[in-house]
Amino acid sequence: MSTDTNTGDDRMEKINVRVPESLLSRIDEEWERRGYSSKSEAIRDALRDWANPAVQLSEETLADLEESRKQAERGETVSAEEARERLGLDD
Repeated sequence: MSTDTNTGDDRMEKINVRVPESLLSRIDEEWERRGYSSKSEAIRDALRDWANPAVQLSEETLADLEESRKQAERGETVSAEEARERLGLDD
């Protein structure tokens, strides 16, 4: 493993990774198409996503959000401002 520095405060370390040829072919096809300046940048981004996965909402929360959307479409909701006014709350 060798250490390189970039222009920021983060130190970059070089690692060697073996991947199947089919995966490397997919990476070669995609990194530039997706707007990355290099294959390394694309792989770093994928590793960041792996290390810090996006939060997944529970099925219950997703169902509640769907019901909320339907209520809004039916006009059964009010704005935050109107709710504060109805409840007599000040900002």
